[in-house]
Amino acid sequence: MEKAINQRFWEIDALRGLALVLMIFYHLLYDLNEFYHVDIAYYEGPFYLIGKTAAILFILMAGISCSFSRNNTTRGLKLIMWGCVIFLVTYVVVPGSNIVFGILHFLGVCLILYPVFKNLPPYILAGVGAAIILAGAFTGRLTVSHNWFVPLGFLEPGFSSFDYFPLIPWLGVFLLGISIRKTAYKQNKSYIKAPNRYFRPFAAVGRRTLVVYLIHQPLLLAVLYLVFNFKIA
Repeated sequence: MEKAINQRFWEIDALRGLALVLMIFYHLLYDLNEFYHVDIAYYEGPFYLIGKTAAILFILMAGISCSFSRNNTTRGLKLIMWGCVIFLVTYVVVPGSNIVFGILHFLGVCLILYPVFKNLPPYILAGVGAAIILAGAFTGRLTVSHNWFVPLGFLEPGFSSFDYFPLIPWLGVFLLGISIRKTAYKQNKSYIKAPNRYFRPFAAVGRRTLVVYLIHQPLLLAVLYLVFNFKIA
């Protein structure tokens, strides 16, 4: 059985923090476009790539770091609970911007599933992960008559969710993260003993990702409301 590692891996914290900063920037673009009609094409081009890069990096880091925790099941259930809270809040406050199986639901399920994969060799994990990612190219084109399998990526026409991370293909990215952890961190040693001044801000954010994620959107909307509704003449 794998032992939990109590030390901090600064490079993982920093990369996770960078991913969250990029995600917050992408959400800012979304808010400006959707709520204040600022002409920003967040759904294509370089801005779209920023959003996808943030998601891929964040999920990879989750796959790498989950083996350093003793309580993945508890953490997973906690993330699912917060995902349900966010769904209820958006459903009531911002109708039409529902979050159905968003990043928190997805990561919660991945953490709960981690014991199924943790003992597999890294090359098997990488192969299965790559297969799941490739399968996403096909499931994304299929339509079904109901939304019972939304977590897997099978959707009925007209389904919409602002934040949506189905297990196919995103579980594949998570499995690649576990494979990287088994390959790159066999000795359980950090590649960076202490963060330099460039790493510190991202590492600080990366150590508090859940809190930052939960508060960033309300703060963004509050700031934008003040900017757009109380303009200085």
